[in-house]
Amino acid sequence: MKMKIYNFLVNKVPGIKQRYHRFHDGSSGVMKLMSWGYLLLLNLGYHIFFLKFLGKTKQIQFYEKKVVPTKISESAQNAKSKGYLSVDEFVDKLKDYDVISFDVFDTLIFRAVAQPTDVFYFVGEKLSMLDFRNIRAWAEWDARVKCNKKNGHMEITLEDIWENLAEDTGLDAKKGMQTEWEVELSLCYANPFMLEVWKRLRALGKEIIIISDMYLSQKQIEELLIKNGYEGFSKMYVSCEFGISKADGKLYKKVKNELQEVSSNKVIHVGDNPVSDVRNAKNTGFDTLNYANVNRNEILYRAQDMSYLIGSAYRGLVNAHIYNCLNVYSMEHEYGYIYGGLFVLGYCAFIHNYYVKEDLDKLLFLSRDGDILLKAYKLLYPIDSAEYAFLSRKAVTKLIYDKDRHDYFRRFVFHKVNQGYLIKDILGSMELGSLESELPSSLNPEDELTDNNSDALRSFIDSKRDIIRKIYDSQIWAAGRYYNNKLSGCFRAAAVDIGWAGSGAMALYRLTNEVWKFGCDLRGIVAGTNTIYNAEPDAAEPFLQSGRMVAYLYSQSHNRDILKKHDPDKGYNVFWELLLSSDTPQFVGFYEGDVRKGKDDIYDETMDITLRFGKRDVDPIGVAEIQRGILDFVTQYKEHFEAYPYMLNVSGRDAYAPLLAVAGKNEKYLHEIEKRFELEINVV
Repeated sequence: MKMKIYNFLVNKVPGIKQRYHRFHDGSSGVMKLMSWGYLLLLNLGYHIFFLKFLGKTKQIQFYEKKVVPTKISESAQNAKSKGYLSVDEFVDKLKDYDVISFDVFDTLIFRAVAQPTDVFYFVGEKLSMLDFRNIRAWAEWDARVKCNKKNGHMEITLEDIWENLAEDTGLDAKKGMQTEWEVELSLCYANPFMLEVWKRLRALGKEIIIISDMYLSQKQIEELLIKNGYEGFSKMYVSCEFGISKADGKLYKKVKNELQEVSSNKVIHVGDNPVSDVRNAKNTGFDTLNYANVNRNEILYRAQDMSYLIGSAYRGLVNAHIYNCLNVYSMEHEYGYIYGGLFVLGYCAFIHNYYVKEDLDKLLFLSRDGDILLKAYKLLYPIDSAEYAFLSRKAVTKLIYDKDRHDYFRRFVFHKVNQGYLIKDILGSMELGSLESELPSSLNPEDELTDNNSDALRSFIDSKRDIIRKIYDSQIWAAGRYYNNKLSGCFRAAAVDIGWAGSGAMALYRLTNEVWKFGCDLRGIVAGTNTIYNAEPDAAEPFLQSGRMVAYLYSQSHNRDILKKHDPDKGYNVFWELLLSSDTPQFVGFYEGDVRKGKDDIYDETMDITLRFGKRDVDPIGVAEIQRGILDFVTQYKEHFEAYPYMLNVSGRDAYAPLLAVAGKNEKYLHEIEKRFELEINVV
């Protein structure tokens, strides 16, 4: 019967179904009550008053668009908002009161998910129960309705909820309650802002009490608070213990009466809810100090087009980190944390899974994109055999000259046509400056490289193969010593890079097997591939199809919507490369002997080779901030979801979602970040 009513009210009319779920899903408390009222109004409007437009679904935007601040960071904007207080200011507001009362959830305690009911996803997984989140939410509401009929109030206990659940599902109530409590404990953590406020108030000798509307028992909330560092409160008032609440104002009256029995203490209440923590407390005669809920900008700024669990975890952590008011972060830090953290976390898990599945002996994280990737990887998977390895487009193009002259000329010559490069600059970048004096009369070193002379330049260079081999041979063998040291004893390994054609990994494969004869099956792992906008969109297709190369974010065979969205001409390659940027200088190549020229060059005496470096092309402070943001996210995510290893399996689509959402309005925000750096992505 219930299902028939539900189907009639919700599922029968598509427009009503869409509008109801948009309002209802993720709501709790009063908002959930309002969603049911809204459902009745929708049905009255459609069936009784013939408002037929309510039956039509609204066109869903394929890509969501978030308009985020572009001149200052979100946390900096928050610091300028009305009501913002630093820790010092917050403590100063409280220090003259005799008794300070705190709300618990969303004030002292955060959950590592966006919505309180999202905790039930994890409970349901442990109990092997489909749709448990919705079943659990219904059981709670039904228990409140029954309690109201029986006792005249809606304050229930966890036992009341599980009595309903056991009756409805057949689940064991005792086991279920214990499982839910364990999950709550694992996913709850201290609000770092309030923990600092708490410590300072304790140091001042202030009396602190707790007032909470909750179905968890006083004993459980006490355990939760102490576990997270909140010790020293004198008394606790929990709604389910008394059958009255903050929501109806009666719990405040009880607290006030008990305090007045002792003395005329001056009391203030701190909480995030504008009704139950502010208005109702004021109506009872308490002073109040509102702490703005960290999730208030979630719909406005955070990506929603994500899978349920990963999206909830991502938004929950980001909202808490950015808006808890403890710190104001730079735009670079937030770029790393908000848009790079989930990507790096997911990419590292993807790499690790491939490492295990293919039984690899080693992972080589190629410079410079591999810098932050390896740091994060070591945080997540410290026992895997993973090393940093120097390589660059420029270096590998020289090393593979005799095996792929097409790519050699494509990168060094034809990619530079009509871009203002002089012929002497092209020769210099190829380290063939000695050939300048031998140029034919049709080619002048001071001429710009154009469509008219590029073929002639290639023909000239191609005629000097023997000379070029002699110039590059020593570099090839120096690189061989370097990679022999890296791959010694390895039969299967993989090179990790950002992308996009996977040329680094495939070139290393040919060098290790055809030139250096290591006999190592070297695979390629890339974040993304060439897209439909590249001149060679299918360059890596046979390697992706055979499995010798794998891509995380997208490829021709998966996440094709991103393949069609990711446009290098609009800067998308640069946006991702900025996330993996490193303050290390550009790598130029490998050279035999001690031939150091620049201050960053490294001579390795054991191999008798020099690693030569070029200029530093990015702001080191900005890069450090991006990396710090990424590592902060990875560290926090690992800490909060350590008990749920499946939460590390972040799909490429989810990893791309935050950046995709902020790419609206012609990529305005992303271009503002790009302006802060000068990232060189070409060979020359």
